[in-house]
Formats: sequence, structure tokens, C-alpha cells
Amino acid sequence: MKIISASINLNKINKSKLVKGKDGNEYLNISIICNDSENEWGKDVTITEGQSEQERKDKVKKNFIGSGKTVYNTDKQF
Repeated sequence: MKIISASINLNKINKSKLVKGKDGNEYLNISIICNDSENEWGKDVTITEGQSEQERKDKVKKNFIGSGKTVYNTDKQF
């Protein structure tokens, strides 16, 4: 099990990516990437807006909206 502490910069969200759910609420599909090593700021988690299959196929640049850090991992001691 992993626990990740992260934040999202709401100003970076592309509002056209918001989707309306059956319950009437708006949602943003995201991808959370857990990296094997930390970056220069000590973060090992990257958050991007979700991409459609076509966007991935067309290699559209990902919109990075946040980052985080693994704070607990049953596989490792911190």
C-alpha cells in the first residue's frame, strides 16, 4: 500500500476537459504517475489531465497539473 500526498494547481486545468457526470457534478479525469525516483524538488508523483485514446495516439503534449510525494509505502521504510 502507498499513501501519496499531492496537490493540483487549479489554474492549470483546461476547463474544456471537465465532464458532467450522471449525478450532474463535474469531473476531471486525471492520470497519476508514480516515478521510481524523486525529482530535484523531492517529488516522485506527477499528475496530468487524462488523455483520450486519440490524444495519446496523436502524441498530444500532456498538461501537467500537479505533483506529489509518496509519504508511506509498505514496500519501503521512509
